[in-house]
Amino acid sequence: MISYIWAEDEQGLIGAAGKLPWHLPADMAFFKKTTMGHPIISGARTFRSYNRPLPGRQNIVLSRHGHFPDGVLVVSSIPQLCELVAANPGENYFVTGGANLFSQLLDRVDRLYRTKIHHQFIGDTYMPKIDYAHFKRLRVTEGKVDEKNPYPHTFELFERLK
Repeated sequence: MISYIWAEDEQGLIGAAGKLPWHLPADMAFFKKTTMGHPIISGARTFRSYNRPLPGRQNIVLSRHGHFPDGVLVVSSIPQLCELVAANPGENYFVTGGANLFSQLLDRVDRLYRTKIHHQFIGDTYMPKIDYAHFKRLRVTEGKVDEKNPYPHTFELFERLK
């Protein structure tokens, strides 16, 4: 199974100069809780934004170039990545970005874990358009606004219609 996990603002913005345009600890906690124990897949730039392999998860990077830390599984193509996923049908693989990787796997994604931040930010990278008519929203949870999490936000789970 392939799942996407990401946060976006009201305009679908997901990045600014290779970083998140906001600081929202509740979303980071949601990301960690949801992906812990599962493989995560990222492009090279997204992986480098973490500064290290994320613990408790198999880190998979889609890249044809570059050196990555020991323990990181590097796959060089979408077909190779799909073979890996198909060989492990009981596993939930989380795609964490970037936008190009999200675009390349749009027709293969099974679940969407979206944090919607109800605010507008400035940045340069947007989530590719997803046709939500092909998905059913299973869950919506309102995030708590407080001094550490100043922006209204919701956590949503969608599943592809069969």
